[in-house]
Amino acid sequence: METSKVISGLRLKKGMTQEELAKKVLVTRQAVSRWETGETIPNTESLKLLSKVFDVSINTLLGSEKKLICQCCGMPLEDSIMSKEVNGDFNEEYCKWCYQNGKFTYTSMEQLIDFCVQNMANENWPAHQVKEHMEKLLPTLKHWK
Repeated sequence: METSKVISGLRLKKGMTQEELAKKVLVTRQAVSRWETGETIPNTESLKLLSKVFDVSINTLLGSEKKLICQCCGMPLEDSIMSKEVNGDFNEEYCKWCYQNGKFTYTSMEQLIDFCVQNMANENWPAHQVKEHMEKLLPTLKHWK
């Protein structure tokens, strides 16, 4: 989806006027209008403020097709499970279970693998298969390289 449609949709969902949004992100109403018509896109600072106002990631605001995964555990990321920094900014690299309040939850791959085996294994995916999968996946992720 295009950034213009994303911003417009989020603004309308919140029941805000262009003027109200402009005040919250420190721009003119005309700037918001240009974003929503696709004439321009917000600059980096405006994207950060929009992210906070709408409580969505910058990736979502940009309408990116890119699928993000947690760079610690490999879980697909969406805004509802994306981690946040201490200041409330989204961290688009980690899920909220692997990274919280500026700190990583797991101190070793083994600790994370054990957790995953305990919580992911079932009759269709036995513990030994979960363990093998995680042992192959984790070394490919940024946090464990």
